Amino acid sequence: MRISGVVAEFGSSIFSEMSALAQSVGAINLGQGFPDFDPPATLMAAACRAIEEGHNQYAISHGEPALRQAIAEHAARWYGQHIDPDCNVCVTCGASEALWCAVQAVVGPGDEVIVLEPTFDVYVPDIRMVRAVPVPVVLQPPDFRLDPDALRAAVSPRTRAIIVNTPHNPTGRVFSPEELAAIAQLCIEHDLVAIADEVYEHIVFAPHRHIRLATLDGMAERTITISSGAKTFAATGWKCGWAIGPEPLITAIRRVHQFTTFASATPFQYAIAEGLRLGDEFFATLQADYTRRRAVLLEALAQTPLKVFPPEGAYYVVADISTVANGTSGYQWCRWLAEHVGVAAIPLEMFYLDPAHGRSLVRFAFCKREETLLAAAERLVAHAAALRW
Repeated sequence: MRISGVVAEFGSSIFSEMSALAQSVGAINLGQGFPDFDPPATLMAAACRAIEEGHNQYAISHGEPALRQAIAEHAARWYGQHIDPDCNVCVTCGASEALWCAVQAVVGPGDEVIVLEPTFDVYVPDIRMVRAVPVPVVLQPPDFRLDPDALRAAVSPRTRAIIVNTPHNPTGRVFSPEELAAIAQLCIEHDLVAIADEVYEHIVFAPHRHIRLATLDGMAERTITISSGAKTFAATGWKCGWAIGPEPLITAIRRVHQFTTFASATPFQYAIAEGLRLGDEFFATLQADYTRRRAVLLEALAQTPLKVFPPEGAYYVVADISTVANGTSGYQWCRWLAEHVGVAAIPLEMFYLDPAHGRSLVRFAFCKREETLLAAAERLVAHAAALRW
């Protein structure tokens, strides 16, 4: 039986593989980025209330009015961004679907899309599924800063878009005003669409701050901003995301979305709408909680031979294993770590078009209860001397 040539190139997600391995060997899963705690009780109650109130059938395809209005209010509250909930928003089945729809809407066969590596693992497959070409710009450790010259060199007459993820998964970078300005200048000069993945927008560590790319001069009309309730509200299973942008781009995304998933789960849209309106105390507590979790993991890793890169945002820590891996790949080392130390991590070689760039890099997630992180820390520190391959 014939399978599409593009799809035939894809393997299983590294997240599925490492989570299955962790479960099979009893390892603490610091690999896949899902919390091991529930969303806020008020949001779970709101979802239940929405079910009881009869919000159980198809939502309006591009999102229930209550959620689109909450998204618009959130954009104004946090970024001074004024958007029309009826024209500038499309609610999707998670941020991943929003990204898929955005790529389908603006990119075609033979087009080029710039990606900043290491890059979340869905970006490149989405680009390839429209027969377009991903063009990498590598963020080099230890600081993973964006080189404006490398970015400019990646542009060709076929470049159509750039995908920008800040706060960045997996490195934890929060792109600076200067880096974002360089991206904006390039987009304006070459008439590029910016697809801005900002799902970690509320998980940023002092003194850094998140800047929405669409708020820079000249970018509102050419930026698709993608976010979701998954990371902010610890609700990855609710799959409620959205895209914000100028009406022509959102209209195109809505057309793709209606023939992809049509709509996302109705009750969760009402719950996420309530979440976006939570008071400042919630968002301050969110940052404080993740700051503590970050400290627990960094303290544990500091007691190992690994070279660690403290994150500025998101909820991941990248470590260099080159001093302990004895030439083996991060993939092999992560499997060994799960099986023999009892802690699962993600190898970053899967986040590069050329795996050699990430061969010695691995990612640990700290979106876990503090007791989970302390248990993982205990295992890592106890086996610190044995972490060498």
